[in-house]
Amino acid sequence: MRTYRGSCHCGAIRFEVDTDLPELTMCDCSMCKRRNALMVKVHESRWRLLAGAESLAEYQFHTRTARHFFCRVCGIYPFHRKRVTPDFLGINVHCLDDIDLTGVPVRQAVGAAMP
Repeated sequence: MRTYRGSCHCGAIRFEVDTDLPELTMCDCSMCKRRNALMVKVHESRWRLLAGAESLAEYQFHTRTARHFFCRVCGIYPFHRKRVTPDFLGINVHCLDDIDLTGVPVRQAVGAAMP
């Protein structure tokens, strides 16, 4: 388990996450497909918002269960609260500092077919 620091592009939103990067996920739902995010799933207890709560904007669609967060300043999507497992977050690994994704398996998630 390693602690990674992450942020949006402008740095208004900063966070930490503890993960061993067991796998990454690419989802084919309409939201993920358009933003081309590569995500790691972590339990909320392994994630900490360090700064920027006031800079977070939220977007919900379809069932309005998943909560997608964006920076109000730069528009970058750093994380979302998951729909099926709301006590977990999907972290956009491209927002993490000093991360080496070599050898980490990528699973294709079928979000477009979810009811």
